[in-house]
Amino acid sequence: MKGYIVKLQPVSICAASGLRAEITVPGDKSISHRSIMFGSLAKGQTLIKGFLHGEDNFSTLNAFRAMGVAIDQLDDGNLIVDGRGLHGLCEPEDVLDCGNSGTTIRLMSGLLAGQDFFSVLTGDQYLRKRPMGRVLTPLKQMGAMMQGRCGGEYAPLAITGQPLRAIDYTSPVASAQVKSAILLAGLYADGTTTVYEPHLSRDHSERMLRHFGVEVNSFAGGASINGGQELIARDVVVPGDISSAAFFMVAALIVPNSELLICNVGINPSRAGIIDILQAMNGSVELVNERVMAGEPVADILVKSSELKGIEIDGALVPRAIDELPVISVAAACAEGTTVIRDARELRVKETDRIAAMADVLQILGVEVVTADDGMSIVGREHLGGGQVKSCGDHRIAMSSAVAALVAGEEVTIDDSQCTAISFPNFWNMIEQIRI
Repeated sequence: MKGYIVKLQPVSICAASGLRAEITVPGDKSISHRSIMFGSLAKGQTLIKGFLHGEDNFSTLNAFRAMGVAIDQLDDGNLIVDGRGLHGLCEPEDVLDCGNSGTTIRLMSGLLAGQDFFSVLTGDQYLRKRPMGRVLTPLKQMGAMMQGRCGGEYAPLAITGQPLRAIDYTSPVASAQVKSAILLAGLYADGTTTVYEPHLSRDHSERMLRHFGVEVNSFAGGASINGGQELIARDVVVPGDISSAAFFMVAALIVPNSELLICNVGINPSRAGIIDILQAMNGSVELVNERVMAGEPVADILVKSSELKGIEIDGALVPRAIDELPVISVAAACAEGTTVIRDARELRVKETDRIAAMADVLQILGVEVVTADDGMSIVGREHLGGGQVKSCGDHRIAMSSAVAALVAGEEVTIDDSQCTAISFPNFWNMIEQIRI
């Protein structure tokens, strides 16, 4: 195999005197993934509006094209998916490359386990280091034939699809990816499949499956699904991604003389932990024009500069804000007092170890940070310093570092600007456009 040298493209950010704008962030990444998957499994044609044109979502799109699904992109960026039904996918001729996307590889593991063909899932150097045993363990209990490196802990994953049996499974982690993989496999199983989880994880799969006509029973401890249900094509409108909005929410709070209106953002309760956290930190965060689109709650978010206070973040709140915790740590660095994050062990196994990565970034900028196995303690300070920081190839670390740079006393240089294309292709332009 040939080796490739990836040349990083650094970017330097200076402090802002204020932020003021009305903006719209890209479509929700999680919902965009599922719109392709469920549209492909549905009977009929699905129109997807607001699809996120990011690298992760194109990994999902290209995988389904490789399995015979016709997906057309219109001039306005919207997509049309010609669904092939629950059993209409074709065996791919090549390995399916999931890129950097954990959602793609884990949800597709469940979906492919019940097909009548062979498939192999792999990804980039970062994805191949992320744990897959948490998905393979329950799927094998359902009768799936799956293999991976290190006893099934890491990709590539080889899947020989076959009929599955329904199970009751208690997940040791609150993970929407694990839950969704089991529910998708449950569509191909005989009987009722039930997933229990320690805390509520995001429920985009359950909501969208209902949108496509599937009965899913959600309850306080998890969800269940009956096998054999067909999906019926429905149009999907993808709201703005709250994980992308989070960077601008925190930026507007910590940069003096700022006011941002972030339009059309998904505020699904299982994802909106950041709103609760920032409000608890004394942040001025207001929901305006609340409404429902394709089963998902949506609102405009008005954010103004605030004097933040340190708080404790733990328990059931953590799964509702797991992807936003890196930028929340930036808010903590600018808050009065100490912020403690606990019960966030999941951050260790994301695209990178986000606890270690954000601790390194903040310490370079002069912030006192003490890490623990499941979180960190951050002592806020009035002014941040500058310096050179590493994103570790993680889009959320790069963008969180950019937010911190907006209040730094000196220039901050981030080693890799390209990785943000995974979820927010226009991030660097937008961060400059909102300056006063």
